[in-house]
Amino acid sequence: MHHQLREFLTGRLWLRNQSFLRNETIDQQIKLGYVEVIPGIQLISTTNHLFSKEKWQCNRCRNIKQHFFARFYCAKCEQTCVYCRHCINMGRVSICTQLIKWVGPRQKIVTKGNTFEWEGTFTPQQEKASVELIESVRLSRDHLTHAVCGAGKTEILFPVIAECLKSHKRVCVATPRTDVVLELAPRIQKVFPQTFVQALYGGAEVEGRYSQLIIATTHQLYRFEEAFDVVIVDEADAFPYTSDQTLQEAVQKAKKAEAPILYVTATPSGELKNRIKKSKGGYSFIPRRYHTHSLPVPRFDSLFSYQKKLTKGKIPQKLKKWVCDRLEKEEPFLVFFPTIELMEKSVGLFQQLHPAIQAVHAEDSYRKEKVLSLRQSKIPGLLTTTILERGITIPRVQVAVVGSESTIFNKSALIQIGGRVGRSADHPSGDLVFFHHGITLEMDEARREIVKLNEMEVIQ
Repeated sequence: MHHQLREFLTGRLWLRNQSFLRNETIDQQIKLGYVEVIPGIQLISTTNHLFSKEKWQCNRCRNIKQHFFARFYCAKCEQTCVYCRHCINMGRVSICTQLIKWVGPRQKIVTKGNTFEWEGTFTPQQEKASVELIESVRLSRDHLTHAVCGAGKTEILFPVIAECLKSHKRVCVATPRTDVVLELAPRIQKVFPQTFVQALYGGAEVEGRYSQLIIATTHQLYRFEEAFDVVIVDEADAFPYTSDQTLQEAVQKAKKAEAPILYVTATPSGELKNRIKKSKGGYSFIPRRYHTHSLPVPRFDSLFSYQKKLTKGKIPQKLKKWVCDRLEKEEPFLVFFPTIELMEKSVGLFQQLHPAIQAVHAEDSYRKEKVLSLRQSKIPGLLTTTILERGITIPRVQVAVVGSESTIFNKSALIQIGGRVGRSADHPSGDLVFFHHGITLEMDEARREIVKLNEMEVIQ
């Protein structure tokens, strides 16, 4: 038995041509019955009509939507081949592609070095939620933690992760956004300093060894199968997880049959709440931030014809004054835009106010570095899309939303954006302004929800 291959492949569904080991080694383990080979794409049905129609399935991402499959001439099999466009960013999977997984003796988990080093304290609500999470894991039931932005959701997860590691369980913390992975991984590694914590996201280096604790984007779970004893889905309402059925199936595929899923979010959907209730899962609700101060309530300010003005090379006066006030007071800021196109047209105008202002979006190769620069006060502010609506903490940050009436800014997005403000105990408040070209129902509902949560703090 090849121990290095077992360490890496345990729980993984991996492209053979991306393996770090020689083909001879893999062939040997296949002959011994330790490694199984699965075709990348398989034919699941053929419609026998006048024009026969084939139906395909990708065995990595489990996609069965036929418009994601395409044909090409394959140099490997020297014929027309079918590949999956749905997960192409993770390496091409085609009919002649081989996926490999470990089916031999499972990797044994050694817990001797899994120390838990955290000296923080919980509020009574946090303590209650933490205990309830551990109880749900013990009962192997799904659990929803509904906690407001800034409630200390990450810290609440520490004890249940520690309990899992101690109990020889393998854990995955999955989230739809790369930025959240980059935020969570170092914080969790600091608390579990002797545990190998592997962070997986697009472009991340994958180490060829076993990890008992993995922090990953939900896309990365395409590469796992029956791997985890517990899966924690952080930001469970975030795009694209909620709109992509294959990502939801990837979570189910990545966990073992009886493994619970722990959902964590500040803005759970009604569908998720109902699903947890119907399955008799656990539920925790924390309406109060860890520092006990109220959530910042957004103020609405009209910004008519903002797109026309920005396109013509002029920052609307109200927006300009807001940014200049932040610069004068040396307050870090985020300005959210409804589209990348409008943001990119605007960045040069804002750089006339301060040359160090930057812009960031999902495809930005330097996204991580720019957010770090804002956190370290190397730049005064960032223009951004909804990519930074969640998962980042910047002390003293002030937030403006340009075009908050746009459909991209739904109730959930606006609440999450507002949650960036006032997260630290030293600076529990800040300015949160929704610049608009007409107040929408989503804007009203977001503010109403925030006010309702603040009132619940008073009651409790």
